[in-house]
Amino acid sequence: MTDSTGYLLARIELLRARVRRLVGTRSAADPSAGDEYRGLYVPDGTARRLAAGPGPEPARDPDYERALADLAEAAGAGTRLHRLTGAFRLTGLDVEILLTALAPDLDRSFEALYGYLNDDVSRRRATAGLALDLWGVPVTSAHGRARFAAGAPLVAGRLVVMQDADRPFPSRGLLVPDRVAAFLLGDDALDGELTGVVRLHDERPVAARPDGALTGAVRPDNGGAVPPDGGGRARPSLAGLAGRLREDDAPLVYLHEARPGAGTAAARTAAASAGLPVLAADPERLTVELVPSVLREAAMRGAAVVAGPFPDGGALLRAFADGSAKVPVLLAGPQPFDPGWSESQPLVLDVPAQDHAAGVWRAELPDPDGLGFDLDAATAGYRFSAEQVRRAVRAALDHAALDGVPLSAAHLHRGARLQNAGGLHKHARRIVPAVGWDDLVLPAEPAGRLRELVQRARHRDRVLGEWRLRSGGGRGRGVVAMFAGESGTGKTMAAEVLAAELGLELYVVELPAVVDKYVGETEKNLERIFTEADRMDAVLLFDEADAVFGKRSDVKDSHDRYANLESAYLLQRLESFGGIAVLTTNLRANIDDAFTRRLDLVIDFPFPDPAQRRALWEHCLAPPVPVDGGADLDRCAREFELAGGAIRSAAVTAGYLAAAAGRPVSMDDLLAGARREYRKLGRLLPGDIPQAAV
Repeated sequence: MTDSTGYLLARIELLRARVRRLVGTRSAADPSAGDEYRGLYVPDGTARRLAAGPGPEPARDPDYERALADLAEAAGAGTRLHRLTGAFRLTGLDVEILLTALAPDLDRSFEALYGYLNDDVSRRRATAGLALDLWGVPVTSAHGRARFAAGAPLVAGRLVVMQDADRPFPSRGLLVPDRVAAFLLGDDALDGELTGVVRLHDERPVAARPDGALTGAVRPDNGGAVPPDGGGRARPSLAGLAGRLREDDAPLVYLHEARPGAGTAAARTAAASAGLPVLAADPERLTVELVPSVLREAAMRGAAVVAGPFPDGGALLRAFADGSAKVPVLLAGPQPFDPGWSESQPLVLDVPAQDHAAGVWRAELPDPDGLGFDLDAATAGYRFSAEQVRRAVRAALDHAALDGVPLSAAHLHRGARLQNAGGLHKHARRIVPAVGWDDLVLPAEPAGRLRELVQRARHRDRVLGEWRLRSGGGRGRGVVAMFAGESGTGKTMAAEVLAAELGLELYVVELPAVVDKYVGETEKNLERIFTEADRMDAVLLFDEADAVFGKRSDVKDSHDRYANLESAYLLQRLESFGGIAVLTTNLRANIDDAFTRRLDLVIDFPFPDPAQRRALWEHCLAPPVPVDGGADLDRCAREFELAGGAIRSAAVTAGYLAAAAGRPVSMDDLLAGARREYRKLGRLLPGDIPQAAV
């Protein structure tokens, strides 16, 4: 017999034999057994019998024990009742108590029988005293009473609920929750109490990457052994964690994640590799009171619990650690593990940000080989979990369908940007890139260095991660560059082009909102920015960076000491930074040499020559800007020595003048705009330009 329901009903029939025997014993000794009002009052004969003291303890029932052994041999150990027994470490007495409490929910005849045995026709469920009587355990037995304690498996696991707390212990009713009864009868519907709190994911094992590592790898933070690579350095792997999840004594795991989603993604990958379905809990809805129900549901399904990220996992970690069900539980959070969270020590693992894995993107795309762009290059800047990739691809396909065109890299970038956390906007100004290489006018050398910067950002996981071309000391995989040049030479636009090429957003740090006159506050503000930037995929731009990255000075007073402490903090934080940052400055000489040494690239943006100024004028006045045929852009470029930013401002001024006059942009409008820029800069107008009023 392998049918779970058939085995359960057979056990109930064996229980009926025990009940029948106890009914016979009670009716033979009770003088009021034939009274039709029995259970509604206590007759004199019954009172005298009760006053005489308890009767003899029930004798062993060899027939029941033999029938139970035969049934167990025929059924095997694969029924749902056996699953509950193993998951909650139930004893034989626990199982009998559970079946005794469950019987009225499966067979109505037990209601009348229990009413008779309880000496109260209104008490139609089993009581603690009746359950112990049925199985030959004295109600004074400490072992028997312990099965109903708050920390006992039946009660702590919410398999049996003790009712009537105000009654004496033997008279307290026993109730089996509907979800437990439904599960034992073969119903796999999710517990209604957990609707919206948990979701079931039944995923196939995750395939290994070509290099042998699994996506979403984790590395031990508490001394766990990890196979080293050829150079003796530990290589992160999920294989060890997946193996632990398969063990009978499943661990409680805390995953300290470097960025949102990395911990839960690694947990789901490990569970899938172990062949376990995942019960994923919503961190905003999961409470300590619901933890026993979540553990019960996971135990009944043979699933692992994955929950997070939690800002503070202390209370929930304690609740899961104290749970009676022995199921794999993996909690994730951004905070390092605090030993004060729980008396028991969980398995603590560090989960780094995901490496770029093109295979994950290919697996989610319907036709990865038929794309009209380089998928690896388009997605190289992202460190997404498998779930984030899935959502990004879904969003990209939706946008492509809305536009009525095939999927493009721009659609993928738009979908990927939606997956970023929004915490950085509190400290920086967000810019969605709207420019490209064609909008940037630069000489060959800085343009080539900028393309090199793009390649560094794309391949940093391979070079610094897989190839290990990174020194120790907690250094991150960040890419940091400095753009130096006069105002208006294209530094900010170059940062926007960099972000556009990588498919990322650009966040411009507002330095006035960062720098604080109070000691230590500037460092706190910068730490918030670096932390948020590490947790998302974006380009961080420090405009006018010499305000915070300036040279250290000799210590002459307390102000110098604290200023140097601020610089020292920035030096350390840049080395551990894992994202992409660009510093811009008009005064390269003001940047501390120690900062310069930590930069990956320094790109000088020269003042444009006449040919480049001609290209800038032409680009600013390109269609749909209406320009009449008399506009001499060569003259504008030759006679007005303006940088790109000033040229754009001059073109905007000319556009306003032309729009007000209701005509195309003329040469006079361009000259007026250029003169205004000269005056804004405090420079003399060229002598051969007529000094007409502007």
